[in-house]
Amino acid sequence: MDAIDESRTVAVVGTGTMGQGIAQVALVAGHPVRLYDAVPGRAGQAAEAIGARLDRLVEKGRMDAVERDAARGRLLPAADLDELADAALVVEAVLEQLAVKQELFTALEKIVADDCLLATNTSSLSVTAVAGALERPGRFVGLHFFNPAPLLPLVEVVSGHATDEEAATRAWATAAAWGKTPVRCADTPGFIVNRVARPFYAEAFAVYEEQGADPATIDAVLRESGGFRMGPFELTDLIGQDVNEAVTRSVWESFFHSPKFLPSLAQRRLVESRRLGRKSGHGWFSHAKEATKPAPHTAEPADAPESVVVEGDLGPAGELIAMIREAGITVRHEDDDKGTRLVLPSGGQLVLADGQTSAEFRDVVYFDLALDYRSATRIALSAADSVEEQTLKQATGLFQALGKQVSVIGDIPGMIVARTVAMLGDLALDAVAKGVATREDIDTAMRLGVSYPLGPVEWNERLGRDWAWELLGNLHESVPTGRYARSLALHQWSYETSQEDAS
Repeated sequence: MDAIDESRTVAVVGTGTMGQGIAQVALVAGHPVRLYDAVPGRAGQAAEAIGARLDRLVEKGRMDAVERDAARGRLLPAADLDELADAALVVEAVLEQLAVKQELFTALEKIVADDCLLATNTSSLSVTAVAGALERPGRFVGLHFFNPAPLLPLVEVVSGHATDEEAATRAWATAAAWGKTPVRCADTPGFIVNRVARPFYAEAFAVYEEQGADPATIDAVLRESGGFRMGPFELTDLIGQDVNEAVTRSVWESFFHSPKFLPSLAQRRLVESRRLGRKSGHGWFSHAKEATKPAPHTAEPADAPESVVVEGDLGPAGELIAMIREAGITVRHEDDDKGTRLVLPSGGQLVLADGQTSAEFRDVVYFDLALDYRSATRIALSAADSVEEQTLKQATGLFQALGKQVSVIGDIPGMIVARTVAMLGDLALDAVAKGVATREDIDTAMRLGVSYPLGPVEWNERLGRDWAWELLGNLHESVPTGRYARSLALHQWSYETSQEDAS
């Protein structure tokens, strides 16, 4: 199915930030665009605002003046819904209220031609439910753009329960023709990004609530070790705590209060106290002009051990062996099936986070997962109070000798990066298994929609198929609430690999 021809009109209903952004995208792609808003005068104001943004594009050399003038000539505000009758596509970006959207599309259905696609930009409501009031729900799709729409490439093309394949394919092709990167998904709570991304926030908030580390330290570990562009505390301060918490609560309620999507009580308290982030001047952090952002906890310098003993291959942290040698530290190997760990001169052990706690063992320090141990600038260590002081100092000094800053956190099972990545991978595979989207589209959505350094499925494959399975199994034993129960999809994925390895 071909994209909607650029000669055909695209109508946008709702002229807030998202509506204006979507209109600008369609306009720059060459379509005539009509803007409508229920509040008199707002469509005209929106057209002026879009024109001003086009002027800035010309000033920055991203558009020439001839193109701008032509685009301005194709942009027309509409005073009445009837003026949208010639539209080939109508995209709605009005209030996130089901009744409001249903009333709008019921009216539009009587105005537009039979071949007109109807689309909602909703991020929280069911596409199926919005289309439920229509006589012809087959031509109704979700087109979920990300803010700011002119800049961010991702568009989730959502098929409701009654959406025709032809309509979804045409919507996908149109978004692609507009220069976007569309991904297909079924109508599930949160679609792809807002469903799969929940652990990025939830696990960080849980570590904080468990008194494992402060927000600045958790953010720094996820950025500097995990490779994420922003930490969840600073990111939710930017988004708005009320907005982020509302999405989490909506997904949790839509999944019938599944513990995997449980909201954070600490975040709820921020919302209740109106500490909403940057827009209110205070969230997890103060955003007052004179405020200084808290620094992450960083350990004092410690002496590196002269030698270590490696038992096993260290799994996903195997690159550390070469790095330790390069730092001038003697490495001895003992391949006697004792596991995968480093033994320090104190006799204590240094083990990659596996979902267990330091308190369960004698003199064990855990270290967190890194996206790339060579490029990581910070590593988190976790130790119980019973760990020997010398063991923790040697573990700290070892990573400092590798050029890393070290953050020592509480005895938290799965630590920070490891439990986050494992949960992201589990939810991603579960979404694939339930037909929400393909592995490729999920990875694309998470890289482009929320700037993850790797797609969660790709990350799982890189870590080895048993890694997340074992970590979440241990976490589930430590915290048997159902939150860390492994999905059937993860179980099958890991089992299939073990069978392949055995054959």
